[in-house]
Amino acid sequence: MPLNRLFHQVMKARMPQIRWAQERPADAQRGVFLGLIHALATTRYGKEMGIHSPHVISRRKDFVRAVPVVTYDELKPWFHRAMNGEGDVVWPGQVKWFAQSSGTTSDQFKWLPVTREGLLHCHYKGGKDLLAQYCSQVPDAQLYQGKHLILGGSSALVSEGGTAIKGDLSAIIVRHLPPWVEARRTPKRSIALMPQWEDKVEAMARATMTQDVRILAGVPSWMSIVADKVLELSGKEHLREVWPNLWMYMHGGVGFDPYRATFDRLIPNLPGQRPMHYLETYNASEGFFAYQDVLGRDDMALLMDHGIYYEFMPMEEWGKEFPETLEFRETEVGESYALVISTNVGLWRYVVGDVVTISSKVPLRVKVAGRLTSFLNLVGEEVMVRQTDEAMSQVARELGAQLYNYMGGPRLDDFGKPIGHSWIVELKAGSMVPPAESWAQRLDLALQARNGDYRAKRSGNMALQPPVLMWVGHGTFDRWLRERNRLGGQHKVPRLTQNPQLLDGLREVAKKEFSPTY
Repeated sequence: MPLNRLFHQVMKARMPQIRWAQERPADAQRGVFLGLIHALATTRYGKEMGIHSPHVISRRKDFVRAVPVVTYDELKPWFHRAMNGEGDVVWPGQVKWFAQSSGTTSDQFKWLPVTREGLLHCHYKGGKDLLAQYCSQVPDAQLYQGKHLILGGSSALVSEGGTAIKGDLSAIIVRHLPPWVEARRTPKRSIALMPQWEDKVEAMARATMTQDVRILAGVPSWMSIVADKVLELSGKEHLREVWPNLWMYMHGGVGFDPYRATFDRLIPNLPGQRPMHYLETYNASEGFFAYQDVLGRDDMALLMDHGIYYEFMPMEEWGKEFPETLEFRETEVGESYALVISTNVGLWRYVVGDVVTISSKVPLRVKVAGRLTSFLNLVGEEVMVRQTDEAMSQVARELGAQLYNYMGGPRLDDFGKPIGHSWIVELKAGSMVPPAESWAQRLDLALQARNGDYRAKRSGNMALQPPVLMWVGHGTFDRWLRERNRLGGQHKVPRLTQNPQLLDGLREVAKKEFSPTY
């Protein structure tokens, strides 16, 4: 068909540049670095560091010496200056948009700058390149003839101080989409930006269930809710009956393993039908970092020429006053690092908070292992989110259950001493509920198989006692998020926490009687 052929031709034209950046990452990163330091030298932030010319930081060692590694709290005063209308603060010119971080359930929201350069040369470019690589691997894909269901955040944009506009990154992106994307996006903007998540779910389902949807995009936990509502309203058994031309699902935000069984139910692979394709993305409020560039792989290629300069902090450096960072060429395959970025939105040597494991050097590919603040390390076991996602998914398959959400944290004795792990788990509505003891035992073994430190600490029950698990009713996690104004869209539950109060709060919500809204 003409439109789809034109779409494929446009995507194909991107492939030489994509392959160049993947095969020559050093050249790609050098180009990004030079562009960024020219911008930094014109900003008030750069001048505060004594940078009045890009030439003084044209070498990486000079850049590292002049610009400190920082967290959000250290950049926050600079962002507030930009939000109040001051120009040339962290990026040349005036920053008009600020995105609310979609992180986990911390009560403190973060507001990150969004620039035109960041939208055009990072977020939109990343999405286009993902489609280009998909089309190069699936040349018969018929994507552009139908609609693309994009599930975003639930907050509208609001003005701040008469100059800045604040809201979810997805709301900013939706309002400035390129025409070729907007022409195929569904649902319409008035539904996509509805503030109330429960109302939005039903509106999205009613608006899209009669359309020819070809692509799904969004966080798996929330997309599964929309999909279930579509099936409920349409009376169909699975999404292939609703959207027979569905080709792919671009997912991100949380690990997909716990939701794989759910989507196998929602979109079954039927005899004689083409398989459904799943592509993982690593897209955050700070930037579009990576996507799964090869079907069937379980890692993602970092985008090396999309306005982001990457550094990698060894885990032992975290918390030091002057932490050392590495270029990608200095990293080791199989090792994990905290991601540090400088970007075309005005983030300078900024600790994202994510931990990535290097899986390939050329192309540079990573797996998201977890968060710097989301792990379990009570006695040196160092359990990361990726390990628990895989273990939970394995247990769910073994016991024939469908997982919806979970959180793990410390179990304390009567004196407040950590003695083991405590898990709170919610299954999908209608899923069978096996004995909690059986799930906990299998989870224990699955984690021991994936983490040698955990296995050692569990030996003889000396350092860590066996884990305990509590089931909670359908809707508990969503009620907990709603009470924190974090329900829907891009918000996520922290899988692991060192804070026992988070688990206590979730248990209190579980005790309340309520009826789920979907």
